[in-house]
Amino acid sequence: MSNGKIRDFDEITSFLGDYGLFQILVMVLLSVSTMPAGYMGVIVVFVSDTPEHYCRSPNSSSRNGTEWEQENGFHDRGSWMGLGSCSRYKLNENWTEKAAGFNDTEQCLDGWVFSTDKYTTTIVSEWDLVCDNAWKVPFSTSFFFVGALIGSFISGHLSDRFGRKPVFFFTMILQTVTALIQVTSVSWVMFTILNCLRGLGQISNFIASLVLGSEMLSKSARVTYILLGHSLGFGFGYALLPLFAYFIRGWRMLLVAAALPGFLFIPTWCLIPESPRWLLQKGRVEEAELVIRKAAQWNRVPAPEVIFRAGDCLELMQNKDEEQQTYTYMDLMRTHNIRNITILGVFIWISVAMVYYGLSLNSSNLHGNIYLNCFISAAIDIVVYVATWLLIDRAPRPTLLFTTLMFCGIMLLVIKLVPEDMPIMVQVLALVGKTGVSAAYCFIYVFFTELMPTVVRNMGLGICATAARIGAIICPYLLYMGLYSKILPYIIFGTASIMAAAISMLLPDTRNSKLPDLLIQTKHIRRFSCCSKEALSTRPDATEGFKEVN
Repeated sequence: MSNGKIRDFDEITSFLGDYGLFQILVMVLLSVSTMPAGYMGVIVVFVSDTPEHYCRSPNSSSRNGTEWEQENGFHDRGSWMGLGSCSRYKLNENWTEKAAGFNDTEQCLDGWVFSTDKYTTTIVSEWDLVCDNAWKVPFSTSFFFVGALIGSFISGHLSDRFGRKPVFFFTMILQTVTALIQVTSVSWVMFTILNCLRGLGQISNFIASLVLGSEMLSKSARVTYILLGHSLGFGFGYALLPLFAYFIRGWRMLLVAAALPGFLFIPTWCLIPESPRWLLQKGRVEEAELVIRKAAQWNRVPAPEVIFRAGDCLELMQNKDEEQQTYTYMDLMRTHNIRNITILGVFIWISVAMVYYGLSLNSSNLHGNIYLNCFISAAIDIVVYVATWLLIDRAPRPTLLFTTLMFCGIMLLVIKLVPEDMPIMVQVLALVGKTGVSAAYCFIYVFFTELMPTVVRNMGLGICATAARIGAIICPYLLYMGLYSKILPYIIFGTASIMAAAISMLLPDTRNSKLPDLLIQTKHIRRFSCCSKEALSTRPDATEGFKEVN
């Protein structure tokens, strides 16, 4: 049987080079497009933070409180996942002195007064989401990730069916418009529903831009794009969030400022082409050739008179076992190899996303200034992305993933040994541990892009991203458990990280490999390669896959 399309595609388009004007333009535009996704995913840190608060007195009509309230002071410091001040001393009939019995208290029957030291308003202060309603805060955060889960699941199918480019621009508009509508929310219910739609657009756009760029670039440029372009764009967007939040203290205007940049990318429709790999897989050879010729013009290199010959196209698009067809999510379970990769990927992505977002959303609960903590967390991500890019070709892919996750897990478990009166040490260990999971979070996009074949790549990444959103949905409630045991979330995150590290060693190495395009080209996992002596003596490129399909 002849070689698959990925080798032929790379060879046929090698005359374009790796870093011509076409590749650089695509990398820059798609990388910058991930910046809104970077801050939209964690903007909840400021939008849903709980300011310090205490019970409002019966004779107060102002949310800033009366002179008596200011003298009474705060009962307790609130946090976005804490109980806050949920009771007040009972007063006598004149409402000027405490009623008999120093410990005689009652619930906050007249609402709360919220501090404006850090924010003018958040959704918590606007809709009194404290005490008995405190559960609504992590719920609204989880609902954002429910939307991301739905988006991860459906965007892959839509992208594989209708194209990478249409889905990329549609989800960019969806994310932007939904955030602007969310600004007009009149209730917590409306805000939460729109939060779900915003999450759907955010992750769908992120995945579509990742796949679109990866399929238009060579192996060398692809790794650079994902780590130094796509991931850095996400990291810089994350770093802009505390800057925006510092100068914009109201949650509505903060969302407006976060949404508007999305409109700037709409004109790039004319500059970003459709994936030529996807066009070939759909049999649209002339359109694919047009994209390559335009790239050659931008790079100022001569193109062959005929780029894709009839024989090449047959080789590029199909073979006798895998004829051109419409693929579905069931194809991710079709062969032994792709099934194993999918199952392992689901567990790894759940764990990595749960730990990454858990530590990122925990910024408001760390000791010190919330704006500085958020910026440090984002700066760590940026440094880690560059370091990962430097290391990615110097070690096998599974080994690198194992090392980063194991390092994170150990750092988080060590927190259990830190005395409670050393919060700064806990903060340092949490941030150091985050370097490991941040590296893993950007690296798995590279790794699984290389593991999934073109015919199901977007669906495969969509399933993995869907699994990741399950982990992200869980993490707000794990942080909420920190109300009862501050160390418990770190133990759970550390254990999950170590388990994912162990499982990652089963994955095959894709370093210096070309992208697979057909299901039969999917590599088998390491443990399964020992099924026979013949399997041990051959490369795991397609041998088992040929047997499975036949």
